[in-house]
Amino acid sequence: MREFIKNIKKLKKYCNGQSKRIIMLFVFSLFMVILNVIMPLISARTIVLLTENNYLRLFYMAVVLFIIDMIYSLFDYLTHRFKLKLFRDILNELVIDLSKNILKIENQCLDSHGSGVFIQRLTVDAGRLSEVIDTTILKITNILRYVGIIFAIFIVNKLVFIYVILMLVVLFVLEHFRTLKKKENDKIYRLSKEKASSFMIELVRGARDIRMLNSEKDFIEELDGKIKYANELAFKMQKINWNYKLLIYFAMNAGQFLSIGLLILLLSRNVIDYAIALVLYNYCNNINGAIYVIGDLVEYIRDFNLSCDRVFAIINSKEFKKEKFGKVKLDTINGDFEFKNVSFGYNKKKILNDLSFKVKANETVAFVGKSGAGKTTIFNLLCKMYDVNKGKIMIDGVDIAKLDKDSIRGNITVISQSPYIFNVSIKDNLKLVKRDMTDEEMVEACRMACLDDFINSLPDKYDTIVGEGGVNLSGGQKQRLAIARALVQKTEIILFDEATSALDNETQEKIQRAINNMKNEYTILIIAHRLSTIVGADRILFLNDGKIECEGSHEYLLKHCPEYKLLYDAEINKN
Repeated sequence: MREFIKNIKKLKKYCNGQSKRIIMLFVFSLFMVILNVIMPLISARTIVLLTENNYLRLFYMAVVLFIIDMIYSLFDYLTHRFKLKLFRDILNELVIDLSKNILKIENQCLDSHGSGVFIQRLTVDAGRLSEVIDTTILKITNILRYVGIIFAIFIVNKLVFIYVILMLVVLFVLEHFRTLKKKENDKIYRLSKEKASSFMIELVRGARDIRMLNSEKDFIEELDGKIKYANELAFKMQKINWNYKLLIYFAMNAGQFLSIGLLILLLSRNVIDYAIALVLYNYCNNINGAIYVIGDLVEYIRDFNLSCDRVFAIINSKEFKKEKFGKVKLDTINGDFEFKNVSFGYNKKKILNDLSFKVKANETVAFVGKSGAGKTTIFNLLCKMYDVNKGKIMIDGVDIAKLDKDSIRGNITVISQSPYIFNVSIKDNLKLVKRDMTDEEMVEACRMACLDDFINSLPDKYDTIVGEGGVNLSGGQKQRLAIARALVQKTEIILFDEATSALDNETQEKIQRAINNMKNEYTILIIAHRLSTIVGADRILFLNDGKIECEGSHEYLLKHCPEYKLLYDAEINKN
């Protein structure tokens, strides 16, 4: 219970502005509890009046019952309205906060966890936590109702009260063991479900490649194994659950039978009259549900605590490390940056080794080298997707470790070989980086990215939906849309990571023309396997094993860097 209260406090910030609704919920629920307790008394009295042929008083009692029922229905309606609004608002606040924290998690941490981990916690666990007010009030209301019934039994007959308490103790012990056994398997089941969900997501995302690899059978067999394992755990949980429930049913039926025997005994001894016997019978029947309320509350608290641990592991715990940024803000940058003796590696593998170089504002610089030389790593470090192990990276003379997030990523755009395009219209893809984008800015950006002719050929033009991942666009069109996105964002530094390596010559020429449109106005860095695309760069840096072996113009490297010449000659001969 202490852990439950502690977790409830964690959710307090998501209930801002909801205090009046919560108070009203408690007031309405308490009033409904009172009505639930007195209703059996009135009903029993009505039956007695019916047997006595006292029709006038019977009519008055019917009117009272009608009014109470109407009041109960009204309060029940208002309670449900308040609960729905609470659920909606808390869920919204919680999911937004959880999403923000997922976007702050370090790349290494994201790489080591499957996406299913985060999706399960965003959907299932967040949903459970958002129900906390609704469920807690419902459980407390039911408990208060049963407390009221037990108190009423105590007033009416002490012997029946003792019997009811003993029966509840037996049922509670059985329910306690049921929830305890379920908890032991629930955590393992959720982890297995996360793994299955992650694999399902990968299957959907990679469906085209799976078909191309003719690996449908292998993937389905793997998925089948994960689903079967999760289902076996679920079946095991349900089997234990229903075994205990069956035992509880037997105990409840036996208790009901004994309660009738006890009432018959009391009637035969003239300890109670028929009206009181009827009231006690109704109370005893109703009290059986108390065990479910207590059991459900215990199970709910455990389930809530588990979901809370999983959600706040992302929001607060050290299990999912967050990115760290400085506090220095640069409103505008020139685009100069420098690597000073930078070393970086992970998993005991060194990628960059004491790397140093400078790039001036509005300069176009290309990085060349074999796979694994560290080219993409340079881009990731410049965007602070990873932190350097040693050395410094400077932007306009300021260490990026001291800069805030907007000063770094608000001024750098990366265009990869397969940029992610969102399943919205072309216009909305551009507006994602600038909400107040004007139509003039949009058209100009697409013109510079050599995409305007294609867009104008479409029936819906800029309102065309591009499909999930930009499936309705070719590779070159996706890259040009990504370039247009960068131009709309107006970042000072633009990074092209293998942006033309898998394109045909005509599309490559359009991409190259789009890059040339940006030269001398932006700091442009290019990683390219096709050396023909970077011959016009101001400088070319040739990397090998995380170090710069030589740098200069294309002509200079052909004369002074044998390995660069070897790569260039191999490309020429291939063509």
